Amino acid sequence: MNDRIIVGMSGGVDSSVAALLLKEQGYDVVGVFMKNWEEQDENGTCTAEADWRDVRDVCDIIGIPYYSVNFAKEYWDRVFSYFLKEYQAGRTPNPDVLCNREIKFRAFLDFAMSLGAGKMATGHFVRTNERGDLLRGVDPNKDQSYFLYMVHDEQLKKAVFPVGHMTKAEVRALAAEKGLPVSAKKDSTGVCFIGERNFKRFLSEYLPAQPGDMTAPDGTAVGRHDGLMYYTLGQRRGLGIGGRGDGRSWFVIGKDLENNRLLVAQGEDHPMLYSGLCVAEDATWVSGAPHAEGETFRCTAKFRYRQPDQPVEVTWKDGKLNVRALVAQRAVTPGQSVVLYEGERCLGGGIVTEILDAGKPSCGF
Repeated sequence: MNDRIIVGMSGGVDSSVAALLLKEQGYDVVGVFMKNWEEQDENGTCTAEADWRDVRDVCDIIGIPYYSVNFAKEYWDRVFSYFLKEYQAGRTPNPDVLCNREIKFRAFLDFAMSLGAGKMATGHFVRTNERGDLLRGVDPNKDQSYFLYMVHDEQLKKAVFPVGHMTKAEVRALAAEKGLPVSAKKDSTGVCFIGERNFKRFLSEYLPAQPGDMTAPDGTAVGRHDGLMYYTLGQRRGLGIGGRGDGRSWFVIGKDLENNRLLVAQGEDHPMLYSGLCVAEDATWVSGAPHAEGETFRCTAKFRYRQPDQPVEVTWKDGKLNVRALVAQRAVTPGQSVVLYEGERCLGGGIVTEILDAGKPSCGF
């Protein structure tokens, strides 16, 4: 039996506790820090350096060897280029989903296997079983199965998730008990490679902004936008058009790419913010399709992370999903993922490309 496990360590508390648990269970543990982004933030700081320092400190305390591997080129080619392409197309991508598929469970998994490992491990809050099914983490507030739906069972069979059966509070408490310096370290937020930086400023470094009109449903120009790529469906903050109309807040309800117009309307319950039917492409099944192609089946879905499960009816064919919601959904966003579940098991999902019935405030099967 090969008891060597390579742990992908980010410098955060979750992966640190994952390594600690595996070491205490008697495995031959090696910590590996993945450097996926090489640029400094807007303060001139390379956050990867601080994270790498935390990894070294934690591994010294646990008593395991550690290494650093640079996947910056793979990340740029497989994740960041896609990220830019999606924003140019007017969509709002989720690069963390692609990072898991292309970097952590492809490039890093291959690297771990090349080191003679029997398994790889991460600090994700998910669980698996012997069949390679992807199961929700026990902490509903931290479950990360939404971000792993593109990973297949054959990859999951080579992975372990030591903190998937714990709550975040338990993870932090154990880290503090064992004297790990990251026990109270703040969780990373935002897009994986942007972190705490100003998103608009970051994106403007890579894509040219094209300002244009903000237009109300009746066609009246009510303001100016800084570039369609900076906005997403349902957005309220940062529009700069308060004081117009009937006094209610304005929200983004759509994008007119052909005319470079941002479509906005007043009221958080505006009908154009709601839909019940969408198309998702790049359909991916974790453990194989749950039903035959062309069949319609019922399950639950999340249209965004941390959203409560929504009852849906799904038909898939030719790599596309037609997802119809029982209850109208607010601000389903092209570029984001719709992830399907059957109880505790994550079935798979796809990337939303079309909203077929926006403006219909109710729908059903």
